Parts: sequence; structure tokens; C-alpha cells
Amino acid sequence: MSSPAVAVQLSDAEMRLLQALVYQECGMYFDARRTHFLQDRLQRRLRECRMDSFYSYYRLLISASGREELMCLLQNLTVNETSFFRNKAQIDLFHKQILEEIIRQKQHDQQPTIRIWSAGCSTGQEAYTIAMLVADGLAYHQLRMPPSAGVQWPKPLVPAPWRVEIPASDINYAVLRAGQEGLYNEHQMSSVDYAYRLRYFDKVGERYAVKATIKELVHFDFHNLKTEFLPQKNDVIFCRNVMMYFDEAEQRRLIEKFYRCLNPCGYLLVGHAESLLGLTDKFAMIYRNSGTAYKRIEEAQ
Repeated sequence: MSSPAVAVQLSDAEMRLLQALVYQECGMYFDARRTHFLQDRLQRRLRECRMDSFYSYYRLLISASGREELMCLLQNLTVNETSFFRNKAQIDLFHKQILEEIIRQKQHDQQPTIRIWSAGCSTGQEAYTIAMLVADGLAYHQLRMPPSAGVQWPKPLVPAPWRVEIPASDINYAVLRAGQEGLYNEHQMSSVDYAYRLRYFDKVGERYAVKATIKELVHFDFHNLKTEFLPQKNDVIFCRNVMMYFDEAEQRRLIEKFYRCLNPCGYLLVGHAESLLGLTDKFAMIYRNSGTAYKRIEEAQ
């Protein structure tokens, strides 16, 4: 088909059909306030596919051969805005209270594995921020421990016997590839101070490359939060500015999934404009210096 010369106008019934398909596939809900955004993204895909009718495009989306195009549409529906050390108050709460508590408890239980999931990781800045903070936290912990014989030199980023796993997931393959590449320009690095740049990045031309020792801690993968096949046994889950795409019913289902994906007494961190209040009684809110997190409440045996 030829590229549409004018924008395709959707009827109310067609818009409801598209809303239902998107909701069914990934849980994102576009109410009346956001239908303009949905319409705009649809027009982009129609132009890209050189289609001039919603009916033809919808038939493609629900066909066996249209799975790839459906994923392209869903990828176009997320904003993917992120940055290093985003929401400093919450990052400080994680770094100075939650992470220290986890390290102490893991040391006591002799279970030296830390697993933190970045859900909706976008282009990787959040996941790499977590990796840098965990590396810092473990280094500080080791400084307070009695010196041991046979210290490795140069010191590894993650001291033995500790293991760090940071699964980072998104529904958008393009941002996952950018995260795996781990290259960021000066604007993207604006919130990264000199000390962190020196320790955890290499300058490559006009950009900064995440050092291999940090990249090895982060594992990027595709995950659709609508499904049940999600990373398990996490000490902390970061899912910031993702729930805002969902309606209340889907938010409740997602919170329940996160509860099951967390280790006992694990933590869930959501966006500063998001809240679990009124949605669940399985988490207790933690608040410190304007930073907020939610701790999993263990059910009585």
C-alpha cells in the first residue's frame, strides 16, 4: 500500500479495539486523557508500514505474522525517560539504609548473593547506577571487616565470596540494546560525579563507556510484566515510573507478582509519583529524608 497522505481518524469503536489489544498484551491502559498519545503512536506505525486504514493494520497485529509489528507498536508506547542516580532521595535511601541492611543480613546468614531487579530498565542508567552503588556498598563493608590472608590484587570489584546479580528488563528491544552497549554522552552523564566517572567509566571519544567489571553484573533481557515469567528471588525490585501506564486492576496484579518475586523482607521501589497505598496490604512504607520504599511484609505462619 502507499503511504497514507493524511492521518487516519479512528472511530470510538476502533480506538476501544486498539486499547483492548494493548491492554491484553502488556497491561498498559490508555484512558480518555491519553488517547491522543495512542493515536499519535498509531499514526507513526501506519506510516512506517505504509498502510492507510486502521482495519488493515489491526488485521496485521492480530495475525500470526504480525507479532513483530505488535512488539514495535508496544515499544512506541513507552516514553523511556531515565537517568543515572534518578530521584536522589530514594537512591540515598537505597544506598545508605536498604543496601547496608541487606549486606549485614546476608553476612549474618552466610548467603553472600545480592540480587536486584531493574524492571522497566530503559537504556540502562538505572541498572548501572544500582551496580555502582552495590560495588561501593560491598567495598565499604569489606573495609570494616578484619583483614584476611591472601588478599587479591588488584582488588576485584565484587570481593569474594560475594556475588551480585542485576537482571534488567524492558519490553523495548531497542533500549535493551542501548543498555547492553553501555555508551553514554555528556548530557546523559550530567548526574554522574567525577569520582564515579573515574571508577566506573572509560572515556571513548566524546562518550563514556561503562567498564566491563560493572557491565558483567548487569544482565539485560526482554520481559513483559503482564506475564508470570519474571525474575525470581530478588532482594530489591526497582520498578519506577512503570505502574503509571497501568489501570488499578493491573497495578494490583503487578504488585502481587512483585511480592512473589521478592525474597522475604525484600524491598520494592516505585516512582516518586507512584504509590502502593490503597492497592495492597502486603508492603510497609519506609520513608526517610523524602525517599520512599516499600518493604515486603511476611505472612504469619
